[in-house]
Order: sequence, then C-alpha cells, then structure tokens
Amino acid sequence: MSTETRFTERSAKPLNGRIAVITGASSGIGEASAEHLAALGATVAVLARRADRLDELVARIDKDGGTALAIAADVTDAAAVQAAADRIDAELGGADLLFNNAGVMLPAPIEERRTDQWQQQIDLNITGLMNVIGAFVPQLVKAAGERGVADLINTASIAAQNIFPNFAVYSGTKAYVTHLSRHLRVELGPKNIRVAAIEPGIVGTELQDHVTDDGALNWLEGSKETMDWLTPQDIARTIGFIATLPPRVNLQQVTIMPTGQTS
Repeated sequence: MSTETRFTERSAKPLNGRIAVITGASSGIGEASAEHLAALGATVAVLARRADRLDELVARIDKDGGTALAIAADVTDAAAVQAAADRIDAELGGADLLFNNAGVMLPAPIEERRTDQWQQQIDLNITGLMNVIGAFVPQLVKAAGERGVADLINTASIAAQNIFPNFAVYSGTKAYVTHLSRHLRVELGPKNIRVAAIEPGIVGTELQDHVTDDGALNWLEGSKETMDWLTPQDIARTIGFIATLPPRVNLQQVTIMPTGQTS
C-alpha cells in the first residue's frame, strides 16, 4: 500500500482504531451519531433499552462496512451500565469516546406537581448520565494514557441557558449537565480527556413525542411554521467534528441552533 493510499484512508476514516460508546442510541441523535462515527471508522457500541432497534442499527452499520456492538441496557440501572462497560472492555478493549446522550423531556407547569415526570427526568437526565460516567471514565482514563486522547461528550440543551415556560425541571437537569461538564473538563483535561457539552436547540427526534403538556405542544407545533428544525444528522456531524479534532483542541461547550430559532 502506497503512502498516498494510507493517507487517503486515514483522511476518509479519521476515527479508525477508536472505540465509541453511544447511549440513547435506538433513535434520534444517538442513532444518527452511531452511524456517523462508524462511517468515520470508529467501532461503535450502542446502548439503549430497545434491543430490536439496536439490532436494526447494527445491521445497517454492518451493511455499510462499519463495526458495531449492541447492548440493551437501561442507563438508570447502575448495575446494568457497569455490566455493559465490563463487556465493552472485555470484547473491544475499552472505550476512548463516550457520547452520553440518553435523555427525556417532559415539560409541564410546576404547579401541576407532576412528580412522576420530575423524577423520570432526574433519573434519566442526571442519575443515568452519572451511572454512565462512573462506569466508563476508568476506560477513558486508560485509553487517554495509552493513545494521548479520549473524549467524553454529554448532551445538554439550549434549555440549560435560555428560559422556556413549563420546562423548569427539564431545563434544570440540562443545566446540571452543562455545569458538570465544565467541572469534569478541569478534572479530566490533565489526563488527556476532552470533555464537551452539546447544547442543541430544537431537533426533530422522538423527544417531542413524549411531551403531554398542551402549552409545550402548541409551542413546538407553532415553531415548525417559523423555522426549519435541526436534524439528528446535524448533531451527529458535530459529534464527529469534535472527535476528529487534534488532541490539543477541546471544544468545551457547543451551542447548535436552528437558524430561525431566536430563543
């Protein structure tokens, strides 16, 4: 193989040799990111609760020439997440790229006291996130020590910064993600682990399908008339961009908005 051919292959597959873990991978941003990172050469391990959707995703990645491993797991179950991490370590050699993406959005007026929805958002968006970080950071530390770089990318939201009526609990969980990511970057950066928080505006995913609050539904429906929503592929390309930057470059916080979204 000529030097030119090797350079072309490296350019086309800049994530060759990397092991990427994506949570929330059965749909939306996670699904699109798994396909994109695999196309860039990474071996991807996809985690979510819906095993059938994961199997379909792995089949598509395999058909397109990529390599993927499906693990059905609920990130709110710490033991299940640790078992997934142990399997990835044993079968793939451990992760060096973690896209911590599982989440849920359930807006409602605070005075309705939808404590079930409050807890669901806290359990998934915060506790689930921490379960994944706890299970995989040791692998990231090891990988960064061996290859000089590893990546931890967390999905927050523009709601971490901006004010949306009836979104208080969801926004609070995403503000946690953004602020946690800043702290982890300081803690893990000296170990060659880049930490980034992604803050998307409105993205067309299944996230909106879970919304039951009439006010929020009307706002979301109205926004479709005034702007083109982002697509999961838009976010996936951003994840790929972050992961393929030189090891010295860490995009700490990336806000990604539809051009027409002003808040």
